[in-house]
Amino acid sequence: MSTPQTAIQQPIHLRLADAVRRGQEYLFAQQNLEGYWWAELEANVTLTAEYVMLHRILVHSNPRNRKSNGKDREAQIQQMARYLLREQRAHGGWELFYGDGGEISTTIEAYFALKLAGHSPEELPMQQARKFILERGGLTKARVFTKLHLALFGAYPWTGIPTLPPWFMFLPKWFPLNIYTMASWARSSTVPLLVVIDKRPVYNLGIHADELFAEGSPDKAETGLKNNDGTATGSFFLAADRMLKTLDQIGLVPLREQGIAAAERWVIERQDGPGDWAGIVPAMLNSILMFHALGYSSSHPYIKRGLDALDRFCIEEGATSASELPQYLRLQPCISPTWDTALGLTALLDSGASPTDPRVKAAGDWLLTQQIFRYGDWAVFNRKGKPAGWAFEFFNDYYPDVDDTAAVIMALLGMKLDDEEYKLEACRAATEWVMTMQCKAGGWAAFDIDNTQDLWNQMPYGDLKAMIDPPTADLTGRVLELLGHWQSRHNEKLYRDEDAQRAIDFLLSLQERDGSWWGRWGVNYIYGTYLALVGLRSIAPCVNFDMNCSQVKQAAAWLRSVQNGDGGWGETCDSYKKPELRGKGPSTPSQTAWALIGLMAAGDYETDSVKRGVEYLLSHQNPDGSWPEAEFTGTGFPGHFYINYHQYRNQFPLTALGRYGAAS
Repeated sequence: MSTPQTAIQQPIHLRLADAVRRGQEYLFAQQNLEGYWWAELEANVTLTAEYVMLHRILVHSNPRNRKSNGKDREAQIQQMARYLLREQRAHGGWELFYGDGGEISTTIEAYFALKLAGHSPEELPMQQARKFILERGGLTKARVFTKLHLALFGAYPWTGIPTLPPWFMFLPKWFPLNIYTMASWARSSTVPLLVVIDKRPVYNLGIHADELFAEGSPDKAETGLKNNDGTATGSFFLAADRMLKTLDQIGLVPLREQGIAAAERWVIERQDGPGDWAGIVPAMLNSILMFHALGYSSSHPYIKRGLDALDRFCIEEGATSASELPQYLRLQPCISPTWDTALGLTALLDSGASPTDPRVKAAGDWLLTQQIFRYGDWAVFNRKGKPAGWAFEFFNDYYPDVDDTAAVIMALLGMKLDDEEYKLEACRAATEWVMTMQCKAGGWAAFDIDNTQDLWNQMPYGDLKAMIDPPTADLTGRVLELLGHWQSRHNEKLYRDEDAQRAIDFLLSLQERDGSWWGRWGVNYIYGTYLALVGLRSIAPCVNFDMNCSQVKQAAAWLRSVQNGDGGWGETCDSYKKPELRGKGPSTPSQTAWALIGLMAAGDYETDSVKRGVEYLLSHQNPDGSWPEAEFTGTGFPGHFYINYHQYRNQFPLTALGRYGAAS
């Protein structure tokens, strides 16, 4: 809903002040009583579909599992099925991101979950979904993980699933393909799958997917692995997979039992106290599947606590009274209280909220309770760092990340807490940890150091191309902003000059010819460009970097060149697969705010482009102080998984308007 016309006629400074006030009031109203913020992470429907599959497996194995952990699992299955049907689009498919026209693997998983929930293939929504799938090549065109989930029910042959022998657990750290050269999210999801893939369980519920094969039946289909890249390396991995399958058939799998025991032990060690694994649903689902395949009872603490964690990730809606069951249930891929709180505080402080406001202090105090002081997987290759970082979620002690840690430090440094000495020591320790995470190339990645072994992405198993965690422009920009923040605002230098220069050189080396930067964790070039410019602006006075240089001017010019006619900015998730779409898409509040923050970092406050961008944010604010945004502007895996962070639409516009107002 746009601002009323009477407000548009007011002077700009009054409208700006009113928008900031309403934006702040809205954010404060969303704050939890314990001090943190936590909004929904909206993604595609696959994880909800996979939760249906998990419940069906558990209930099939033991009917008593229909009621577990205080939940009626059959009722949950039907709630999730109603949610899946609600999210089906007119073309018959389900989307990967808002407005994408539908995606085949997402649609296959939703369709199969609905079958498991009792829906007949003859129902109209199922017919429409099946038509959508077959027109796009059928089940053999799906991603590996979709095929794996169907293989659990005998709906796809296990021979078409990549082989991951349990002895992978024993590959030494110097070997290119050991488990620690995978990205943290891939590692935490893959280790339990080593056991599942080795066991190849089939839970025969009499539900198959023969009608989804474009060839007419699985017998006529080519269900073997394919060389996704057409490269010599891809051919090598295919040959290796055939060899491993042959050795398995004749019983020559060395260290099988020892490898299974090692994977089991690894997963047990990494379950957080409340039951989470790595803070992400795929790791949690796969770990529960592993324990089930190993014969653990569903009432065993490992599984019970894991199900509790998954239930905490669920969102229920549609109940009209406290006694009524919700109509719909969906599963978030992750939860983001630390991230939401850090960005929320930044927005409030940048827009003029008092650093001593009790609500601000409550958020700061909560953040300090979340700091992690234990060694995690990051320490395997980082032998210098001492633990002091923050994770994205409530519980994820093994996987703090650089992005959250930097954002939290900057938010804490902007406020005044009762124990300032402790706060500063905590922030110094965290910054020192961040500096030990700098990669050889000069930049920073999210969870690990020098996690760049691209061979993982060339394996059949790595068809999502998201198996590694290399340093990126957006993360490097964030850390440079942090370092400059310390020095320019707090007169503390917590880095070596040569390290800062390596980071700047790395960042500039990633700039595209048109002046933009690719964004790993937000969509896409607008996100990467904004963070690169903010980082350079922050560190510039500390290292005598010239913000009037051609690289900065070119980046600002690119941002202005992709502004939409309505004054806003937007970029489609498709820009990851089609670079010609960079900076193109319907305007959104979050991406408009990113572009404005980037332009202001480049020194642009007065051009018509900036004024039109500010006008866009002012005219699109809702009466309650929020902003509307259906688009997905967060990135999980480029090209394959996207997120709508429900607070981005409110945090970033408030930050942009606050910084503009402070300079005008």
